[in-house]
Amino acid sequence: CNKYPSELSGGMKKRAGLARALALDPELLFLDEPTAGLDPISANQFDELVNGLQKALGLTVFMVTHDIDTLRAVTDRIAVLVNKKLVIGTIDELRQNKDPWIQDYFSGVRGRAALAQMETEAG
Repeated sequence: CNKYPSELSGGMKKRAGLARALALDPELLFLDEPTAGLDPISANQFDELVNGLQKALGLTVFMVTHDIDTLRAVTDRIAVLVNKKLVIGTIDELRQNKDPWIQDYFSGVRGRAALAQMETEAG
């Protein structure tokens, strides 16, 4: 790619940052809001890239995100900070948690949209 950094798209910048981190051959990769600011297509491509890297390189990925679609696509377990305590589980386990905040987050309007997508893909 013969472009200056200012000429790269948001997705290209995120992939370049990921490549720089992977050049150090880490066992653990930290990602902070990796799909923030990306359109849904680019976010999905980034999620697929992270999944592929996890499998190919045996990476453990620690990700901070508010993107429920990314949580569904990339994570095995999720940690949620509620009332100064961590609640850890899969999306399905967290959906069954009775805490009102967790219910709002994972089963609210956006959470229901992600659940409907999951059911469509599984069905």
